[in-house]
Amino acid sequence: MSNHQVQTVSTSSDKIKVFAAVFAIIAGVVAFYFLADQSTPVRASALVAGLLLAVGAAWTSQPGRDFLGFAKESVREVKKVVWPSRKEATQITAIVFGFVLLMALFLWGTDKVLEVVLYNVILGWK
Repeated sequence: MSNHQVQTVSTSSDKIKVFAAVFAIIAGVVAFYFLADQSTPVRASALVAGLLLAVGAAWTSQPGRDFLGFAKESVREVKKVVWPSRKEATQITAIVFGFVLLMALFLWGTDKVLEVVLYNVILGWK
């Protein structure tokens, strides 16, 4: 078993850049709602400007570069997935619905049997 320790070091400038990115996103959203009386393109441009500033600030920080690497690796892994064909997906969906229906009927039947046993046989209420 490997006993390697991973040490993450984050400089204060990286923390400031991440804080600036979060602040830019919040400022863009606030500007979008603050400019409610303006036209939609103006509001959307304020939101997009905030997002672009956030991406720019995050891009230059080490956590931003790490996230970008993670996103690229995720896309690469998703491309390796073998997705089912339409016929296979339809068959699997039909099997799931059939099983759910069968379980619903079983649970309903079990509930009714327990109801009869409890109320009629044991308690004699009905």
